[in-house]
Amino acid sequence: MTPHREDEYHDDIIYPDTIPFVLVHLACFAAIWTGVRPLDVAVGLGLFLVRMFGVTAGFHRYFSHKSFRTSRVGQFLLAFLCQTSAQKGILWWAAKHREHHLHSDTPLDVHSPKQRGFLFAHLGWIFSNEKGAADYSRVKDLTRFRELVWLNKMANLPAVVLAVAVFATLGWSGLVVGFFWSTVLLYHATFAINSLAHVVGNQRYVTGDDSRNNWWLALVTLGEGWHNNHHYYQASTRQGFRWWEIDITYYVLVVLSWTRLVWGLQSPPASVIRGEKPLPRPLVERVARQLAETFPVEGLAAKARAGWEQRLETARVDLGSLRAKVRSARSQVGASLSELHLPELPELPSLPELPSVDELKARAREMFAAQTASLDDIVARAHELLRQRVALEILVAEPSPA
Repeated sequence: MTPHREDEYHDDIIYPDTIPFVLVHLACFAAIWTGVRPLDVAVGLGLFLVRMFGVTAGFHRYFSHKSFRTSRVGQFLLAFLCQTSAQKGILWWAAKHREHHLHSDTPLDVHSPKQRGFLFAHLGWIFSNEKGAADYSRVKDLTRFRELVWLNKMANLPAVVLAVAVFATLGWSGLVVGFFWSTVLLYHATFAINSLAHVVGNQRYVTGDDSRNNWWLALVTLGEGWHNNHHYYQASTRQGFRWWEIDITYYVLVVLSWTRLVWGLQSPPASVIRGEKPLPRPLVERVARQLAETFPVEGLAAKARAGWEQRLETARVDLGSLRAKVRSARSQVGASLSELHLPELPELPSLPELPSVDELKARAREMFAAQTASLDDIVARAHELLRQRVALEILVAEPSPA
């Protein structure tokens, strides 16, 4: 197993650099001296909503997932709007988010509440050295546009331009309340998709991670709270799959499509909404491993060891040679039992002590209350993994005394 580099950490939500992030928060306290006018609050609310649309429609649904289309000019303007949120560059954000979907809620997902706790997922990683640079090879479809590459290098320019414009128009109180307050609110509303949307809510679909649907978070983030929907079918522009799942970002994009500023908006097919879409093989593998891990491999192996060794001898399998091969493979790659694969194992005697397919299916239904059309595939793979892991546990253990 190749160890991951620390700069491979990533997540749904892309955070700004630490120092500017802290300074933006501290600037909010300047309202003690500048005062707070109703106009400043109104401007702040407007800037929050417009820039949240930039994050959700631009950073996320367009640049990260290409779930709709626009012109080259429209693409640049949308990227500029995204970066007024002060959440780093467009290419960096998209590259990190695409990487996230490969590893959501696994040990590689440094911002997962499941892996490192809620506070670290929401804020803690900003003060960590594990962030690293983005892998721009993941966004080759975007790096071919020179203007996007330039804008990505000038990551803070759009936010600075907006701040200067607000200050020139509304003065210090407008800058503090209108710009800085709304920027901080925008940060934490965006970050909540990574933290709260993996903890609070319900799971309609099996996605192999902890993504959840949360109606009130969807209201705050203009539709991003339908997070489990999105993780199930990422190609959809519309993330609120049901009519009652409010998705303001999608509604605005629909209106923009009437003017031909955007087009090609994607909606989930009826089969997807019903949960009939088969899971991709890597996801079946991940979920099957989660299911297999709920059974005590060591206990099953202890129960099966004596009888299985006898069956191996009856089958004329060289048990000593097989044990040596397993131990050698394990020591060479530094792998755990779950990561070792021996082609001989499928030909070895069965393990009647293993949970039956029906037992596995019942456990799967308990674990994954969400619907999936791939239940049989998940259960079959989990049964195979359990058999392999128990067999390997037997083989790496010391032989039973004669």
